[in-house]
Amino acid sequence: MVGNVPVGGDAPISVQTMTNTLTTDVEATVAQIRRAEEAGVDIVRVSCPDEESTAALKHIVKQVKVPIVADIHFHYKRAIEAAEAGAACLRINPGNIGSADRVKEVVKAAKDHNCSIRIGVNAGSLEKELMERYGEPCPEAMVESALNHIRILEDNDFFNTKVSCKASDVFLAVAAYNALAEATDYPLHLGITEAGGLRGGTVKSAIGMGSLLWAGIGDTIRVSLSADPVEEVKVGYEMLKSLGLRSRGVRIVSCPSCARQGYDVIKTVEIMEERLQHITTPLTLSIIGCVVNGPGEARETDIGLTGGGGDNHMVYIGGVPDHRVDGGKMIDHLVELVEKKAAAIEAEKAAKAAAAEAAAQ
Repeated sequence: MVGNVPVGGDAPISVQTMTNTLTTDVEATVAQIRRAEEAGVDIVRVSCPDEESTAALKHIVKQVKVPIVADIHFHYKRAIEAAEAGAACLRINPGNIGSADRVKEVVKAAKDHNCSIRIGVNAGSLEKELMERYGEPCPEAMVESALNHIRILEDNDFFNTKVSCKASDVFLAVAAYNALAEATDYPLHLGITEAGGLRGGTVKSAIGMGSLLWAGIGDTIRVSLSADPVEEVKVGYEMLKSLGLRSRGVRIVSCPSCARQGYDVIKTVEIMEERLQHITTPLTLSIIGCVVNGPGEARETDIGLTGGGGDNHMVYIGGVPDHRVDGGKMIDHLVELVEKKAAAIEAEKAAKAAAAEAAAQ
């Protein structure tokens, strides 16, 4: 458990991000976390490099809804302070914080304050002894590092642990995670670290993490992008949606457009993505420019739009042709239809829940 978020087992795969504000700037950090919350983030990591940061963490935790992971490197006192400040999880490598006594102090603080711990192995910061023995970062060295850190926690009777084995090289990361999944049953935190900017990092993460998730490996994910943390959350959800692992908000099925299009598909999709961000109910919308693929795609979506001649386009409801709309009213009309459909789905869910509760009583 990371706060109130279950990780592993049959729990949904959770989506994480990390703040890039100064942690000591409480107002800016809280504002960034709240924007990530609106995007659907499940867990947020905050860096705590110094005592001022862990002091600020106490105020941050009180003002946000999602559980906070404190990112700790090397200094054991920061981990203790973060646990006392209300962190739900500590990201730390037990073997890198000093003596056995210091590890015991950190574990005691984690137990006392109901903190989980993420062991964070990174190809770029493997232990000197492993680098000397293996010669370079490799899956075997990364997995050995992870198992060594796990053993330290287990020796201290601590098992509320998840593990990551990240690398910026897709092949190295995937091989390491595959090996780690064979070696341990602890929940795995997936990531391709330092993946790059929004476009390149999204592609690298989708290839690496997507192949692992496809194989059933991974319990929580963080897409590491040199971009706004909210973009990491959006990309994470899109990745899980495409694999049928999580559903949140509107999934738009759209064509790349061509000379056959009856309206500007690209602009329409861009506007719809922006205007439907507030919808969290899972549903599907197809936006297709012409009748070649439009009717077929519409049959598989909740609401569909297919371009027609004379600025007169067909709207599908539940896969069936329902009515026509002209281009000038199209955007507002589609938004209204999606909002009504989402409200109906939520009302039906609430009614079923109420009925189930009444039956249980």
